[in-house]
Amino acid sequence: MSQPRFKDKIAVVTGAASGLGLAIAERLAADGAKVVVSDINADAGKAVAARLGGSFVQADMSKRGDCRALIDQTLAAYGTVHILMNNAGFQHVETIEAFPEDTWDKMQAVMLTAPFLLTKYAWPAMKAQGWGRIVNICSIHGLIASPNKVAYISAKHGMVGLTKTAALEGGAYGITANAICPAYVRTPLVDAQIADQSRTRGIPAEEVIEKIMLEPAAIKRLIEPAEVAEFAAYLCSESAGVITGAALTMDLGWTAK
Repeated sequence: MSQPRFKDKIAVVTGAASGLGLAIAERLAADGAKVVVSDINADAGKAVAARLGGSFVQADMSKRGDCRALIDQTLAAYGTVHILMNNAGFQHVETIEAFPEDTWDKMQAVMLTAPFLLTKYAWPAMKAQGWGRIVNICSIHGLIASPNKVAYISAKHGMVGLTKTAALEGGAYGITANAICPAYVRTPLVDAQIADQSRTRGIPAEEVIEKIMLEPAAIKRLIEPAEVAEFAAYLCSESAGVITGAALTMDLGWTAK
C-alpha cells in the first residue's frame, strides 16, 4: 500500500477554521500532512485542529507579530515547514470614493503583507531542506477587476506579483510558489459578498448570484471548496514540482471571453 503523499510533511494553513481554509486543511490532513491550523477564531480553530490531529495557533493576520509567532511556534513544535497555504482574507464592498481608509490598510495587511511575512519567515526552513510549497489562495480578481472592490483587488493583484517573485527566488532551492485564482467559491466569505453586493446595488441576493457573479462564467454554478482544496493539494505534490510562478485560474470559463 502506498504511503500518503504528504506523510511527514508540516503544513501551515491560515484562515483554516472555516470555508476554503478548512477544506484545504482537511484535504492536506487526509493526505497525511500534519496541519498547523491558524485562525483568529480560537474555538473553531482548536476544534478543527483536534479533529484533524494537528495543532492550532491563534493569529490575527493583520498583526505582524502574530505572523512571526505563527511560524516560530510551528518551527518550535515541528522543526520545519514544508507547505505554506496563504488563505486568510476578507471582503469589503464600497466605491473608491467612499472606501474607509482604515479598512484599506487592514485588507492590505491581511491579504498581502501577511503572505509576504509568512513566506519570509518560512523561507529559511524550506531553503535548508531543499523543498517547499507555497500556495497563495488568490482570486480571479488577482487578474481582472470589478467595481466596488478596490482594496480586495489591489491586494490580490499584489499577491500574484509576490507569487511570481517567490517562484523566481525559490527555484534553485526546490521551493515552488503558485497562486490559485478561482471565481466565486461557496464559502461564508462569498455569502457576505453576496449580501454586500445586494445592499450596494439594491437588488435581491439571488440576482447578485445569477446576474453578477455568474454572468461572465461559461459554467453557471459556484465552485465548491473541496474542488479548490484538491487543486491546492496537487500543487503541493511531487507531481507538480515543475509548476511554479503560475497564477492558475479556476474561473468557470470567466476569462475565456
